[in-house]
Amino acid sequence: MHFDPREQAALREAGLTTDQLEAASAAVAAAAEEDAAALADFFDRETVYSDMDRAHSASDIHEHAVDSVDLFTHSDAIRGYLRFDSWGVWVAGGRVLREEVVELSLGPTVHDRVRFATEPGEL
Repeated sequence: MHFDPREQAALREAGLTTDQLEAASAAVAAAAEEDAAALADFFDRETVYSDMDRAHSASDIHEHAVDSVDLFTHSDAIRGYLRFDSWGVWVAGGRVLREEVVELSLGPTVHDRVRFATEPGEL
């Protein structure tokens, strides 16, 4: 179940039944799956642009050649790996901001939330 025991207790005190809690948990998991699919679709292109903070770069916007993205979900969590032409990074979480822009939490070596866009002007 998506909700931890403390949240479950609070929601039961607010009047939700076990069936309602399970339905809400299933809805959260389904929403995460939909978001993961939308993120995967977004990266199904040759090039994306980001506002990633990169050392030794004077530019605020960076171009990335996309190799692949592999995302999976567990309850409300979205995790996976994003591979560019010459490097890759773990993904933890993500959301679609609009059709042309998404935001991901990237792991080591980036350790930041980064926005990606279909065109540089979208950032």
